[in-house]
Amino acid sequence: MTTPPAQSNVARAFKDAGFWALVAFGLFLPLIGFRAVQDIRNELALETRWPLLFGFVAIVAAGRLFHNLVIAPWRERRGRRLAARAAADVQHWSSRVTGVLAPCAIGFVLVYPAIAVWLAGAGGAVKWLDNFGIQILIYVMLGFGLNIVVGLAGLLDLGYVAFYAVGAYSYALLAQDFGLSFFTLLPLAGIGAAFWGLMLGFPVLRLRGDYLAIVTLAFGEIIRLVLINWVPLTNGYAGITGIPRPTFFGIPFNASDEGFAAVFGLPLSPIYRLIFLYYIVLGLVLLTSFVTVRLRRLPVGRAWEALREDEIACRSLGINTTNTKLTAFAIGAGFGGFAGAFFAARQGFISPESFTFMESATVLAIVVLGGMGSQVGVAVAAVAMIGGTEALRELDVLKQVFGNDFDPTQYRMLLFGFAMVLIMVVRPRGLISTREASVHLAERKAISGELVREGHG
Repeated sequence: MTTPPAQSNVARAFKDAGFWALVAFGLFLPLIGFRAVQDIRNELALETRWPLLFGFVAIVAAGRLFHNLVIAPWRERRGRRLAARAAADVQHWSSRVTGVLAPCAIGFVLVYPAIAVWLAGAGGAVKWLDNFGIQILIYVMLGFGLNIVVGLAGLLDLGYVAFYAVGAYSYALLAQDFGLSFFTLLPLAGIGAAFWGLMLGFPVLRLRGDYLAIVTLAFGEIIRLVLINWVPLTNGYAGITGIPRPTFFGIPFNASDEGFAAVFGLPLSPIYRLIFLYYIVLGLVLLTSFVTVRLRRLPVGRAWEALREDEIACRSLGINTTNTKLTAFAIGAGFGGFAGAFFAARQGFISPESFTFMESATVLAIVVLGGMGSQVGVAVAAVAMIGGTEALRELDVLKQVFGNDFDPTQYRMLLFGFAMVLIMVVRPRGLISTREASVHLAERKAISGELVREGHG
C-alpha cells in the first residue's frame, strides 16, 4: 500500500522542520541558552535560560513548517501561473501598483507629524517623531545613496559608513570653528564626502566582487581609526559636543526669549524642533530620490546598469568604466555626507562609536532586502528594519513572558539575518525588484520563430 502524496508531503515537512529545530538548538544553545552572571560573591556563574531558548527553537521550527506547507506550494503554483503570462503584463501591473501606492505613501509622510501629535499629544509624539520618523528617514537616505553604488552600479561597498562619518565630522568641525549655519554647511559636507568617494574609487578601479568588498571594508575602518587617533582635531573617543543645531531662519529652538516658542507665543515644547528636523530630513530624502531617478534615466544611469550586468560587455560598448565607477562612488558618497551632516545637527554630539561597521551592514541589508536598484524597495525595507527595531522596545509583553532581563533589541541582528534568509527564499531579488529576469528569452525566441515561419523574418 502506497502512501498518498499529500500525506507524504506533510510527513516530509514535519521531518524537515524537526531537523531545523535541532540545528537551531545547537546554534542557540551557547548564544541564548546560557548567560554569564555574577553571584553574591562576585564570581562568574552560568545562568540557564531554557524558556527563551526553546521559544526561539519553536519559532524556527514553526517558520520552517509554515514554509514547507504554505510558502513552497504557493511559490510553485505562482511560478506556473507567471510562466504563462507575458513579461509586459507583469511589468504593467507592477508599475500600476507602484503608481497608486507612491502618492499615498508621500501624502502620509507629509502629514505624519500632524497624525502623531493628534493621536499621542505633544508630549507623546516626541518619541514617534524622533525614534520612528526622523530615524527611519535617515536610513532611507543612506539606503538611497548606497543603492547607487550597490544597486545600480553593482559595486559592493562595505565601508559606506565612512562617508556618513565624513559628513558628520565635516559639519561639526566647520560649524564650531567658523560658526556657519546648517544650510550653508550641508552642501559642503556632501562635497567633502564625495571627494573621499573619489579617493576610494581610484584605488579600486581594477577590483571586483569580494576583493572590492574587502578594500571598502578596510577604508571604513581606516576612517574610524583616524577619527579615534586624531585627537587634536576629532577629540578621539570623547567625540565632539555642543554641535550647533539648525535654526528656523535664525530663530533657535531653545527656552530663551529669542527662542521659537517665545517668538511665536507657543508653549515651550521640544516637539517644534522635532517637526522642523523631520521636514528637513524629509526634504533631503525626496531630493535624493528625485536626483537618483533622474540620473537613472540619463546616460550615466544606463552606464551604471550596464556596468552592473557585465563589465566586459560594458567596455566593449565603448563605455568609460573608470568614469562610471567614479561617478557612482562620488554621488553615493555625497548623499551619505548629507545624511551624516543632518545626523550631527540632530544629535548635537558625535563620536567614532556612532560609525562602526554595523552601520554599514545595516544600510547594506536595507538595500539587499528592499531590492537592489529599487527606490521604493529601499524605503520599505528601511521602514521594516529600523521601525521594527524601534517597535521591539515597546513590546513589554515579551518581558512578562521571558523575564524582565530580556531585551528584544539585543536580538536585532538575529532578526535581520532571519529576514534576509526569508527574503532570499521567498523573493530572491528583494521585496521590490526592478531588474527584468532572463527567463523570458525563450518566449522571445518563440515569437521570433513564429515570425520567420510566417515569412516576416
